[in-house]
Amino acid sequence: MDTGLYTTSDTPPHTPAKLRRDQVYGELRRRIMLGEFPLRSRLAEERLAALLGVSRTPVREALVRLHADGLVERGPDGGYLVAQPDLRDLRDLYELRVTLELRGIARAMEPGVRGHDPAILEPLRDQWRAMRDDQPEPDPQFVLVDEDFHVTMSRASGNEVLTSTLASVNARIRQVRMYDFLTADRITLTILQHLEIVEAVLAGRLDDALTAMRRHVGESMDVVERRAAHAITQMALNRGRRHDADRDHPLR
Repeated sequence: MDTGLYTTSDTPPHTPAKLRRDQVYGELRRRIMLGEFPLRSRLAEERLAALLGVSRTPVREALVRLHADGLVERGPDGGYLVAQPDLRDLRDLYELRVTLELRGIARAMEPGVRGHDPAILEPLRDQWRAMRDDQPEPDPQFVLVDEDFHVTMSRASGNEVLTSTLASVNARIRQVRMYDFLTADRITLTILQHLEIVEAVLAGRLDDALTAMRRHVGESMDVVERRAAHAITQMALNRGRRHDADRDHPLR
């Protein structure tokens, strides 16, 4: 199988070590999020290195990064295990998230409340226009860019407590929200919806911004829930296949 990674024998001498490390991290992250490794399976460095055709060092570093992402967890023996996406509180947290997002827009409709700060929103709009014109590749880490948009929108409303609470909710759902950015179509739609929201706020069309924000967050939740559930199913199926293989070939 072509993994898109260099093997030990064909790695060009000019390939930066950081690039190789990032490639290994990206490939392992992709495989985990697609459910290719059995649920709760031990991710042995030596086997992963052989699978990807690299040394154990970039694999070890990738596992540390994946642990920080919440995609793997430490086992009792100190090794790494594939973590199951946590969907238990997802809908409740998304409900809280959309409440905070909508409040950040709606508070500007109240008498005596200052409107959104254009000095914050205009650079944000320009940043996302640039992304529309030069779209980034699908990448789960795009979740951080997405979070920055929503936190900046909230900060422009002038309520710092609202903003810090939103940032806290985002951190709690970040692990599963990464599933939203695995395909180009979701990156494209996210960019267009973000522009729709920020441009509506800047134009003073707050009702339109509220409608767009509610639709945007709701669609994201549906995609995240569906993709994460599919990954869990694949992990469970692969775990069953491994169990059957071990039973049929106990000495292998």
